[in-house]
Formats: sequence, C-alpha cells, structure tokens
Amino acid sequence: MKQYEAVMQIMEKNGGFATLKYLNENVLKVPGVEWKTKSPFASIRRIVQDSRFFFKIKPGLWALKSHKKKLPSNILGMINESEEPSDKVQKYTHYYYQGILAEIGMLHKYNIYIPPQDKNKPYLNKQLKDVSTMENLPLFTYGHIVNTIKSIDIIWMNDRGFPDTVFEVENSTNFKNSLAKFFELRDFSTDMIMVSYKEKYPEFNSVMSLSIYKGLMPRVSFYDYEYLESYFSNPFQFKQFKRLQKKF
Repeated sequence: MKQYEAVMQIMEKNGGFATLKYLNENVLKVPGVEWKTKSPFASIRRIVQDSRFFFKIKPGLWALKSHKKKLPSNILGMINESEEPSDKVQKYTHYYYQGILAEIGMLHKYNIYIPPQDKNKPYLNKQLKDVSTMENLPLFTYGHIVNTIKSIDIIWMNDRGFPDTVFEVENSTNFKNSLAKFFELRDFSTDMIMVSYKEKYPEFNSVMSLSIYKGLMPRVSFYDYEYLESYFSNPFQFKQFKRLQKKF
C-alpha cells in the first residue's frame, strides 16, 4: 500500500474527514506501508495537500474529495465557498476551535469547563460535552465574578479548582465582550488568550491599546488559528503548548 492510500484509508474510516492530529496518531499503524523518512508527520501533511484526493476545510482539518457531499452537516457547515465567511461557517468554526482547545487542555491534565449552552454543540463527530470534564464552574471566588466568567468559551481549571487559562474564540465581534470577562480575572494568576483569524490581529491590537484595557495588555495573548493548529497536529509540539505561548 502506498502512503497516500494509507491516509485515505484512515480518513475514510473516520467518515471521510480527519484532523492532522488524528492522522498522525493512526496512519502509521496501517500495515504494509513503508515510511522511509525521519519525519513521517511532515509526509502526512504533504500528502493531504494533494488536491487530487483531499481538500482543506480548516487549518488542521482535511477531507476526501470523494466524500465532500457525504460529510456530517457540521463539517459541511465549516466549508467556506466564498471570500467572506457566512454566519454558519463562523458558528461551526467557533465550535471546532473550542473543541481543539478542550482537547489540548485535557492532554495537560486540566479540568475542562465549557459553558452549558455550548455543550451540545457539534465538534467533529461528537459533541463539545464529550471533551468537557466539568458540569459546573467551581465557586472559587465571589459569586458575581464566577457568574460573569461562566460564559467564557473554554476554561482550564487546575487541580485546586482555580482557572489556570481562559480562552475566547472570536470570529465576528470586536473583542470587547471577551475582554470584559477577562477583566474580572485580573486579580488571579490566570493566562488569558484570544483566538481568531490571523487577519483580525490588527483589530485586536487596536482594541487592546484603549486606555481601559491598559492593565490587561501584558496579560492577554493572541493566537491565530494556524498557530493553534500547528501545536494540535504535531504529537511532540502538542505537549509543549503551554510552554510555548505566542504573543505578537
């Protein structure tokens, strides 16, 4: 069996789509395939870029061309056929990156909090509740603070019940609502991370420069989707995520 056929086989077994992380974890297990390279993950990344057989849905998420019309509705919902993402595309993109952030947190042994209103939302071939470990946010401080931050997209809670890292996935808004939630955590040793399209960084930077957010500026990082995907896809870099935070 050829290398690209092994990739196609694993992707087909997964419903015609797969993340690079899933491919990296499973393709090398296919019997009868020779990988005469020291960097098979780079080979898999190269293979999925062969437009004869595959197409890209989102950074780190690929699908078989032969299955394009048969993909699950939420996967189809992320396919953007125009220059400007539709509301549906942005909605499913939001869930996708929430799920990725939850999986990274689980790898690092954090408890994962996802807002109740998002838990039944689709993430790949499951739901976000499947990558959540907490039903409720612990009352780690004053009730009004907990009540404000409980709608944050992803919270990594440490083993003492405090928020270690919080993430907001922003596709369409101007970041201010997310920063208002982050502001409530200014007295805690909590990393605050905004995740969005790379093209939205100038807008993020402009909002962060407002005087009202001066105290938050050193505390908030911006991750673009490609940066997030690079750590999610590589099994070795994946484990380094928290130690390699990126600031523009």
